Amino acid sequence: MRGFMNIIWLGLKELTSFASDVVLLLFVVYAFTLSIYIQATGTSSEVHNGSIAFVDEDNSALSKELMNAFYPPLFQTPELISASEIDEAMDQGKFMFVVVIPPQFEADLRTGRNPDYQLNIDATAMQQAGIGATYIRNIISDRISSFLERADIEVPFPVNLIVHKMFNPNGETAWFVSVVAIISQITLLTVILTGAAVIREREHGTLEHLLVMPLNAFEIAMAKVWANGLIILIATGMSLFLIVKTALKVPFAGSVTLWFFGVILYLFFATALGIFLGTISGTMAQFALLIMLVIMVMQLLSGGQTPVESQPQWLRFVTFFLPSRHFVHFSQIIIYRGGGLRAVWPNFAMVTIVGLAFFSYSLIMFRKSIAVTK
Repeated sequence: MRGFMNIIWLGLKELTSFASDVVLLLFVVYAFTLSIYIQATGTSSEVHNGSIAFVDEDNSALSKELMNAFYPPLFQTPELISASEIDEAMDQGKFMFVVVIPPQFEADLRTGRNPDYQLNIDATAMQQAGIGATYIRNIISDRISSFLERADIEVPFPVNLIVHKMFNPNGETAWFVSVVAIISQITLLTVILTGAAVIREREHGTLEHLLVMPLNAFEIAMAKVWANGLIILIATGMSLFLIVKTALKVPFAGSVTLWFFGVILYLFFATALGIFLGTISGTMAQFALLIMLVIMVMQLLSGGQTPVESQPQWLRFVTFFLPSRHFVHFSQIIIYRGGGLRAVWPNFAMVTIVGLAFFSYSLIMFRKSIAVTK
């Protein structure tokens, strides 16, 4: 009972120290509010205001209708240029897409031939270029089909492809980016807060004060775990309801309670990682370098930015032991797909096992550092 009360009082000391640090407090608020909103709305994987030009060598009713099919907000109003201007215009970056309609294009369609049209793409904007090419192909195909139907010309289509997007039917980038941003901030801020607390006590000499008290390493470490974990948990809840669900209107398909239970499990691992990095770091500068080395790699390999399936086989085996990968996985299952405990319990179990193992190792390292200090 005495040990439990020591953990509670030490945790309250951590909360008081955090509340008195105005800069750190504002940084946490910014990270879970404005930063997430900017990440979700500031960039987009969809085509928006794409610059497009047409080279109309057919000068027919159909070619003019194809030009008129492109309008804001997906594309800028198309410009009409000549074939000799294509290379110079694209070299200068004036257009991302240039569509070339050849002579006799409409006439060939009316006689049953299958004419080609050319699409030139500036692939320096790689993601926008790939998605924009699909948009342009679909828009032109739809307009050609409707034009031929009005002209009573039957054109056989061997396959009719119907696309059904699950979990994000309109392809809203904010739905995906906002949740990934919260996951990244949880990992980053938890490690920073916990590790910085360890280093701050060492630099300010308060660790020596704790050592003369009837406290052990487990009590000191657990106090930092629950106090800093509680700060991140509260910030995550406010960010989820105020920014993601209210401001960005991102739907939450699954159980909020189940997801927060998974967050608590993950916070146990993240705080243990923060204690470990804070223990082996001599100064705050070294700690910052370790953050770049460890956290950035964890985020890149977690599957939040790119699917885990795209990694090499040996790397997938390694990342299986990263709790961040399981955190991203069960978050996607719960938030996007509405999955329940039956679908995510293996991820919960893996996060718990690795978290306990890493906390035990971090505690050993923390005890050694205290012994050296003594």
